[in-house]
Amino acid sequence: MKKALLYQLIFFISYTVSAQDVYVKAEYPAVVNAGEQFTVMWTVNSGGGEFTAPSFNGLYKLMGPQTSYSSSTQIINGKMSNETSYSYVYYLQAVKEGKYVIAPATFTLKGKTYSSDSMHIEVIGATAQKQNVRSGNNNSPDNEEVESAGRTLFINLSVNRKDVYLGEPIVATIKIYSRANIAGINEIKYPSFNSFLKSDIQTPPLTSLRQENINGTIYGSGVIQQFLLYPQVTGEITIDPVQISVLVQQKTKGESDPFFGDFFSSYQTVPKAAASLPVKIRVKPLPGVQPSDFSGVVGKLDIKATLNKESVNVNDPVTYKIVVSGNGNLKIASTPVLKLSPDIEVYDPKITDDLKNGPNGTTGQKSFEFLLIPRHNGDFTIPPVSYTYFNIASGRYEKLSTGEFHFNALRVKGQNSSTTVYGGVSKEDVKYLGKDIRFIKSDPGKLIKTGYILVSYQSYYSAFAFSFLAFLIILFLRREHIRRNSDLTMVRNRKAGKVAIRRLQSASICLKNGEIDQFYDEILKAIWGYLSDKLNIPVSDLSRSNAIAALQNEGIQEDMIKSLSELLDTCEFARFAPASSGAEASSIYNGASQFIKSVENSIG
Repeated sequence: MKKALLYQLIFFISYTVSAQDVYVKAEYPAVVNAGEQFTVMWTVNSGGGEFTAPSFNGLYKLMGPQTSYSSSTQIINGKMSNETSYSYVYYLQAVKEGKYVIAPATFTLKGKTYSSDSMHIEVIGATAQKQNVRSGNNNSPDNEEVESAGRTLFINLSVNRKDVYLGEPIVATIKIYSRANIAGINEIKYPSFNSFLKSDIQTPPLTSLRQENINGTIYGSGVIQQFLLYPQVTGEITIDPVQISVLVQQKTKGESDPFFGDFFSSYQTVPKAAASLPVKIRVKPLPGVQPSDFSGVVGKLDIKATLNKESVNVNDPVTYKIVVSGNGNLKIASTPVLKLSPDIEVYDPKITDDLKNGPNGTTGQKSFEFLLIPRHNGDFTIPPVSYTYFNIASGRYEKLSTGEFHFNALRVKGQNSSTTVYGGVSKEDVKYLGKDIRFIKSDPGKLIKTGYILVSYQSYYSAFAFSFLAFLIILFLRREHIRRNSDLTMVRNRKAGKVAIRRLQSASICLKNGEIDQFYDEILKAIWGYLSDKLNIPVSDLSRSNAIAALQNEGIQEDMIKSLSELLDTCEFARFAPASSGAEASSIYNGASQFIKSVENSIG
């Protein structure tokens, strides 16, 4: 009787679940500010199907999807109801004002497709005030502006000037602002900087954040990277936003201890995404008529020329060197034009440079080393070489000129005065040597007939069969190798342990050198990278919750999962504890190594 009631109850629950209608519900803000970051979420009350998100035309996708699952069963007045929901969350940012329509999302289950409603989002003018960054140790340009609307995390792309001449240097600075503890940076997507000639400025690695007052709010800020940009086209150029994904430490929900406060509170690491606003640059063409000897350099230059010899023999080389130095876009400086006598053969110059990029532009020198060969004797003159650049300070073209150089080509004794040389090849009078032609040998020599025939030996066929069999084996192994490496997911899974061991070795080196902070970074990279490769979870979607769920699905024991959580908590806490010791770091290293070996033995 009890079994019959149990079967009826299971049938009733299954019927209730199967009979429910599948729906796809969208949740989103109707109005957002330009530059504001927001989330959109679709909820599906069924699993086992395939969810497809639409394209976010006009909006920047920062991160997603982040998926979550929930299930609940209720019995009200004798009626049982079961509700299951899957959520798909995307992080977006509004950039331009306007009204945007996002197409419906779809969910396909058993050959049937379900759709959500369209999203209608209006982007209005940003309410965030723009205020110059001013702090005690601020070295930023005076016109740098920071966009802030009281957010916890945002990133700013600033330039030192927005109205420039063609070829004038621009310094772009990428800076992060945060009011939360940042555990690490997952990914940074820099703009492509189309229509610019880009060079990296050496920027110190970001190890700590410095406090700044932004619109009355204290932020921790730091420069991530600086670039030196040279515009290559005129008109208005738009620099795309910078996108960044970081790991932020957040306190888990719970009341604080009345005696010890937050000392014994636990924290979790969650991913956060941010993007800067696009920046517009107005590039003006160079004024006036461009001279014929314009070098293409915009900045401030100086020129110097040297000649290594004043007297040489005919057909011997002399080196003429021109050095252009100063500040500007020296990388694109054109080669000076020499106007020499046709009796001097000129080779393409050897170009070397010694340039350094900095906040004030590119400084250094660029040298052009010409090889000159006189083909006749006499006195030769190298006329002055003109070199024009555009001076930003004066707003006009300025011409530089080298001095005039002279050298003498001497005739070599015994050299025929009527001898003419072209292209570096000496043309001498024809001399009969009598030994320049060797006659064909007419004697056939001694021929010997041999009875040795390779194919008459049995070992020849044995070697042929062995070689053919070895070829088939190598061919099979090669195809099997190609097949195994064609699945990138499986390759990452197989090599996850080796990659993690190399990262642990790097952590061991940091531990031996006393670099404790770098040691913890390497340990976290080893663990998160191993979980991403072994469980086939992208780094952008990897979190502690979905990693633990994936390990449970693989049949990993609970004590191993618990040791993983304790290891991550200890490691993340130790990174920010100034009193962490080498013994504690060694214990963390052994725990990480033991966890990776255990998972390798369990999953394989």
